[in-house]
Amino acid sequence: MLKKFIDFLRNEKRCSENTILAYQNDLVQFSEFLEEQYSIKLEEEEIFSDHIRSWMVFMVDSGISSRTINRKMTTLKSYFKFLLQKKIVNANPTYKIRSLKNHRKLPQFVSEKEMFQLFESYFVEDSYECSRDRIILELFYATGIRLSELINLKFRDIDYSKGVMKVLGKRNKERFVPLYTELLQRLSALQMLNQELVSNADFVFLTKKGTKIYSRLVYRIVNTYLSQASNSEKRSPHVLRHTFATHLLNNGAELNTIKELLGHTSLAATQVYTHNSIEKLKMIYQQAHPRA
Repeated sequence: MLKKFIDFLRNEKRCSENTILAYQNDLVQFSEFLEEQYSIKLEEEEIFSDHIRSWMVFMVDSGISSRTINRKMTTLKSYFKFLLQKKIVNANPTYKIRSLKNHRKLPQFVSEKEMFQLFESYFVEDSYECSRDRIILELFYATGIRLSELINLKFRDIDYSKGVMKVLGKRNKERFVPLYTELLQRLSALQMLNQELVSNADFVFLTKKGTKIYSRLVYRIVNTYLSQASNSEKRSPHVLRHTFATHLLNNGAELNTIKELLGHTSLAATQVYTHNSIEKLKMIYQQAHPRA
């Protein structure tokens, strides 16, 4: 049934490949736990809520965060709901399982000064890789797109005349984000460079061999440059997404606008960035108020 569930996620729920992989890994981990602790198989025997609670305790004892455990519980809930709908099981063992309290960390971001220095000082080589890498970081910062969205970006998604880019987000939801003139010019120049590598280049970002760029390489590129320009502990593409949202909010953008640009379905997901702004206000207050 695991294969049928994965097919359901891919074909009916239209989940991204990253989401599908995460669900699959969660179920494999739960299956391994059941076999090691209870000598039972996930797809062959009846599972009870005690089995699931036992796994939660095991993960807590292993130092896994509440947020990660709750995500894994979401996977199990989706899986057993699917089995119930298909009449494979008579009851959903996750029905009364409650989420753990989630102590949410504030998103890390790079300061405006550090981002300015990054683009002014660290892209000096006249090479294909340097041009491509700059645009990768600039596009993350200018649009707040996700890693998977950047990797799958094609030149036909860019409307140079209107100055907008179509982004295919989670569950194939489309949104349009604006691009400023200088970035459009860089993208146009990159398109010509790509054609020198591959005559019919479709994807915006390629390896130096002319193949579609991959996640690990993008991570390495972002980490390399952010480690030079920033003191941030995290240096991932998602940090630049957080940076995009935080800088917009700090400079007066409305929360609903940021929500649309990020492709969030719920305003609650965007509201986490207000905490960073509150922290900034508190810092300014502490520095400026004579009684603080």
